[in-house]
Amino acid sequence: MWEGIASGLATVVSPINLLMVLAGCVAGTFIGMLPGLGPISAIALMIPITYGFDPASGMILMAGVYYGAIFGGSTSSILINAPGVAGTVATSFDGFPMARAGNAGKALAIAAIASFAGGTIASFLLLIAAPALATVSLSFQSPDYLMLMILGLSAVSAFASRGHVLKALISTVIGLMLATVGTDPSAGVQRFTFGNLDLVDGLSFLLLAMATFALSEALMTVLRRDAADDDVARAAAHIGSMRIERSEAREMTPVIARSSVLGFFVGVLPGAGATIASFLAYGMERALAPLKARGQFGHGSVRGLAAPETANNAACTGSFVPLLTLGIPGSGTTAVMLGALISYGVQPGPQLLTNNPDVFWSVILSMYLGNLILLVLNLPLIPYIARLLLLPRQLLVPFILFFSLVGVYLVSFNTFDIYLMAGFSVAAIFLRLFAYPMAPLILGFILGGMMEDNLQRTLTLYDGSLAFLWDRPVSLAIGIATLAVLATPALRALFLARR
Repeated sequence: MWEGIASGLATVVSPINLLMVLAGCVAGTFIGMLPGLGPISAIALMIPITYGFDPASGMILMAGVYYGAIFGGSTSSILINAPGVAGTVATSFDGFPMARAGNAGKALAIAAIASFAGGTIASFLLLIAAPALATVSLSFQSPDYLMLMILGLSAVSAFASRGHVLKALISTVIGLMLATVGTDPSAGVQRFTFGNLDLVDGLSFLLLAMATFALSEALMTVLRRDAADDDVARAAAHIGSMRIERSEAREMTPVIARSSVLGFFVGVLPGAGATIASFLAYGMERALAPLKARGQFGHGSVRGLAAPETANNAACTGSFVPLLTLGIPGSGTTAVMLGALISYGVQPGPQLLTNNPDVFWSVILSMYLGNLILLVLNLPLIPYIARLLLLPRQLLVPFILFFSLVGVYLVSFNTFDIYLMAGFSVAAIFLRLFAYPMAPLILGFILGGMMEDNLQRTLTLYDGSLAFLWDRPVSLAIGIATLAVLATPALRALFLARR
């Protein structure tokens, strides 16, 4: 192991690879800020560029683009409520309200520090535990993944204010329904397409995220004209403040520690990824928060911003465990990277440590260096990035509309998606006016497809029986945790009523 680490360190500190880390981080950060150009698109564009590179250099560059895009994706989520990457949806829940309250600089600083800490802790865990964790991830089967998805959905209680849990559950069901539009993955037949060929492949995450967050937020800003002007005025007065108070730092520290470990272990599981990790971390921290702090979630909570930002970066690092040690991609992004590795003539899997130790260890060691570069790059730029909020409402709203429409169109080059997004944004406005939260809807949509796949495999494995709920210890443990999470709001209400 120590020989491999020394070999990887020697590879990383070579001038060409240091340049690769820097280039990947810069490119990933700016790509992550633009909804529509996520890490998958960025890495796909990098593959032809890296064909002539050494395998280690090519993977270091693409790894930098990957976590740079997740790092940069928080910027648009915080400033204009436009999460173009699924892993930064949870960041907008408290980041955007914090920015509206005039603390955009602080919100971006918290996100940058939490991202750095999450990536750094996960890099250390990856360094010491990658081979052992590969064995653990192999023990997870379809029933365990299904129960993990259900646990993620049960976190909707974290996104609901007091007395609105039922509305959050309804939003989740709507998201699950939208996830079924398209082609049945097992039978190959069309569902809920109404004969429209544009719906055969289902709905795009970016389309739904832009409609329910960015576009509807821009239109809601027009509806609440005076409040929006006041928000911009407050932001203009305090935009440059990046100071994190000592009490806030003490509050963040345990959150970052817990979310790093949770995010890393969720990222290790193939198919889980940064999105589930960020939602689970957010729900966990809200459940653990004292009653007074719990009321701040959704209104600019430091805990609510630090938890998902830490977890999604830690999960990105953790997703390299199944990729490098088993040859199993844990997400769409790592699937593209798997193809790149094979195109270099490198076979990922158990033999990678033996045959190409320089590739394995250099990628792992470059992650810590990349997180350090991202922190150094982003902190000085925060006052300039945050000035986006200084744009007057007459310019900011058209800017968000243009950003959303162009981002969705560039993904599919289909005008039908534009009309569909406009329709969803109008529906989202009505739901928001009646206090239905949008976060559970997006969560249901993201997890719906993965839940369906694992449910079909599980029922096939158990011949349609529900015995998987108690047959596997892992599934049983996750099921008990799910029941505890679902029962928490009712138990809390009962406790408060008694008190």
